[in-house]
Amino acid sequence: MKNLFSKSSRKKNWIIISTSFVVFAATLGILFYEGTKETVALTLDGKEKTIKTHAKNVQEIFDDLGISLRSEDYVFPSGSTKVSDNLKVVWKPAKQVQMVVDNEKKTIWTTADTVAEALKEQNIALNDYDEVDPKPEKAIKSNMNISIHKAFQLTLNNGGKKEKVWTTSTTVADFLAQQGITLKPLDRVEPTLDTTVKGNAVVNVVRIEKVTDVVEEPISFAVVTKKDASLLKGKEKVISSGQKGLVSKEFEVILENGKEVSRKLISEKKVKEKQDKVVAVGTKVMARQVSRGMETGVEYYVSSTAYTANCNGCSGHTATGINLHQNPDIKVIAVDPRVIPLGTKVYVEGYGYAIAADTGTAIKGNKIDVFFASKADAYRWGRKTVKIKILK
Repeated sequence: MKNLFSKSSRKKNWIIISTSFVVFAATLGILFYEGTKETVALTLDGKEKTIKTHAKNVQEIFDDLGISLRSEDYVFPSGSTKVSDNLKVVWKPAKQVQMVVDNEKKTIWTTADTVAEALKEQNIALNDYDEVDPKPEKAIKSNMNISIHKAFQLTLNNGGKKEKVWTTSTTVADFLAQQGITLKPLDRVEPTLDTTVKGNAVVNVVRIEKVTDVVEEPISFAVVTKKDASLLKGKEKVISSGQKGLVSKEFEVILENGKEVSRKLISEKKVKEKQDKVVAVGTKVMARQVSRGMETGVEYYVSSTAYTANCNGCSGHTATGINLHQNPDIKVIAVDPRVIPLGTKVYVEGYGYAIAADTGTAIKGNKIDVFFASKADAYRWGRKTVKIKILK
């Protein structure tokens, strides 16, 4: 019995020793395996972690982590870099972004942190007037839409005031709204509000006003003549002085940029009636001795007509022998010698200095006939009362 118990005890101790050895060997193997791993500091999409790895290069690290790399991703150092202890690896995954530049759409992959950095990657330079949505400082997100409107310059003429301005507008209406310009009902815009605007265009805002203008204008008076038998012929006397009237006129005036372009009369009203001037004209003829004739230096009113050297029955020579054909520029009047002796020098109003050198069968009393070289001048003179002065 004692022998059997001893054998069983030895067998059990052997099993325990064998098991302990295996456990020890396994533990030693594990410790050795873990001890041979390299320590790597990872920064994965902004998050930091430290791992121990047996990966031979950076690419194997990502393979072990189940991370698929894109060619657009940022990886530092490169995937072929050999892993060493305390290696630092940075991975920034690329994000897909929709970018629209002045209606031109394209899809890009970027590792930029902000919109501004993404634009810089695409070599898109901005000026102070360009519009970007979202704002340049916004963080990039996957499937983000970035809209860029490039500003351009055009000329704005607002009511006559010109200036160069930058805009990202597409139509004239958008542009005016962007500039804070309000249109009044009568204002006109050139080109029309729905016109697409382009660089170097000119937008005219014509400010139109409709105003009322009241103007007072004088009314001219007429000169009324009345025959007066108590006055000598050729004399005049003012019976009543004329006075101008006054009319008030109301106009509708259209102004464009402050300048008048049209005026329409809408009403008028007499403020003051005019008073015509009344003049008495003498008709009394003073009896004269025919032999005496008109006195030298005295002015008289006579009835006048005109004639030429080419009239029917005319000889072309005056009663005193002057050849009118040879002297077309001479100043000659035909007279009644009983009133104005031949050879008398006179001054005829509207004709000039002349000589009484001719007669005529129709020239009787206070009547003269004025000589002209052309029929046209004679017709223009016609028949009228003129004032003459006897010189000598």
